[in-house]
Parts: sequence; structure tokens; C-alpha cells
Amino acid sequence: MGYIKNVGKEMKRVTWPSLGEVNKYTWTVIIMVVLLGLYFGGIDFGLSNLLNYFYAL
Repeated sequence: MGYIKNVGKEMKRVTWPSLGEVNKYTWTVIIMVVLLGLYFGGIDFGLSNLLNYFYAL
């Protein structure tokens, strides 16, 4: 039972982010995931086409 009480005390001391901060960080993560997905997708597409070109020789 002491563990549960300590968890409650620690949760009261946590500094929670504001709604604006959560919104900003959420959009930052979404944008970075999309950009990195496009980047690695482009690299994959380019390298696969390059390999297919060399295999066709």
C-alpha cells in the first residue's frame, strides 16, 4: 500500500505540459514522421530503381 501512496504523491508533483505545448509537440512529431517517411521512401525507391537498372544490364 505504501507504493500506491508514493505514486499518488509523485503524480501531484509532476509538472504537466499545457494544452498548447502538447499540441505543438504533437504536430512536430507528426510532421517529422511524415518527412522522414518521405525521405526514406525516396531513398528506397531510388536505390531499388538503381539496382534494377544494374540487374537489367
